Amino acid sequence: MYPEEMIKPMRAELSDVGFQELYSAEAVETAISQKGTTLVVVNSVCGCAARNARPGAKMSLDGAKKPDQLVTVFAGVDKDAVDAARQHMFPFPPSSPSMALFKDGELVHMLERHHIEGRPAEMIAENLKDAYNEFC
Repeated sequence: MYPEEMIKPMRAELSDVGFQELYSAEAVETAISQKGTTLVVVNSVCGCAARNARPGAKMSLDGAKKPDQLVTVFAGVDKDAVDAARQHMFPFPPSSPSMALFKDGELVHMLERHHIEGRPAEMIAENLKDAYNEFC
């Protein structure tokens, strides 16, 4: 577990642009099972989350189409919430950071860590925008 003081600014990077923070398995189940589209960001303390993932997720919201819901769980902190989110991301192995787009409770698009690490935030945002254009 990471101390809350350390991760608070990392949480705020997403919550300040409209992501709802989920702390429990029940909250994850409720969010993912909603009608419409839900983007789930598995946040992380790793460098690629700060350099690429969080900025890419934020930039992806600049387009005309966007998910109905934006939610986030924090790896290494919100264990029950992260585990519940990852169960819905099967067959993809656990990775953080990662991003998953769900439509009516079904996984329709996935970005794993290896799709994020080493790629600029703009490329991640474009990948997500393409998914939004297709599914939102």
